[in-house]
Amino acid sequence: MRPNLLPSQFLPLYIRNERMSGPEDILNDALEFLGGNKVVEDEVITYGDLRLTVAAKEGKANTLLADHLFSPGLFFAERIERGLLPAHELNVVELGAGCALPSLLMSTVASPPAIIVVTDYPDPGILGNLTRNVDRNSHLVTPGCTVRWCGYDWGTDAAPLLMHTEGRGYDLVILSDLLHFHSSHPVLIASAGALLARSPDARVHVAAGNYTKPDVCDDFLRLSLQAGFVFDEILPSDEEREWMGTSAVSGLDKMGLATRKGACRYWVGRRG
Repeated sequence: MRPNLLPSQFLPLYIRNERMSGPEDILNDALEFLGGNKVVEDEVITYGDLRLTVAAKEGKANTLLADHLFSPGLFFAERIERGLLPAHELNVVELGAGCALPSLLMSTVASPPAIIVVTDYPDPGILGNLTRNVDRNSHLVTPGCTVRWCGYDWGTDAAPLLMHTEGRGYDLVILSDLLHFHSSHPVLIASAGALLARSPDARVHVAAGNYTKPDVCDDFLRLSLQAGFVFDEILPSDEEREWMGTSAVSGLDKMGLATRKGACRYWVGRRG
């Protein structure tokens, strides 16, 4: 989740919005939903062979909640493990990546993307941790896949990110638990629009924790529609409510993982 430093034209929305939650409110909502437990208790997060850390709880990492892994990251990871986000030879970008679990797991699958660019707010603590996660797991990346990291502030010029795709844009944009900060919706949507490839098959994948209020999610969808996106919510079948991944995850059992997976909503968007 990233409450961006907004351009001046968006500041009135930030000030007027009574529904805006601060970082501690969001964290408390998330923990309350999980019975007071963190998503993962371990200092080093493991997902199969991946070893990840979150940024230290200080400065911008604390303000922007980069010092936690939230349930949508695990939700995306399970879908990737099950082959439900196929991206073979595609261009992939993740915004507000945090520890970058979805992106780094996607880099290890048998048929990986051509390039994965993981981004987060351009802060030394946040990017330092992101860089270490990329480097620490580089030996697991499937040959043929390139993983890069970049600092990126939503709503700013996307040209530096588009350079990684020779200007073609990204076939798959991942937004994991970024909706809670209501006032950041305009710049988040603008960035997704700037980065998504002009292809009928290009998609934006969005997951949010159930602690993100429905009216806040609805606002994101409304603004996305105005910006030319069409989003479909993907609802789980009864059997999909169980955890269906096979990798070991930081000592969590399947019941605990299913609880975290069930704490999420999921949409897939395209240009209208």
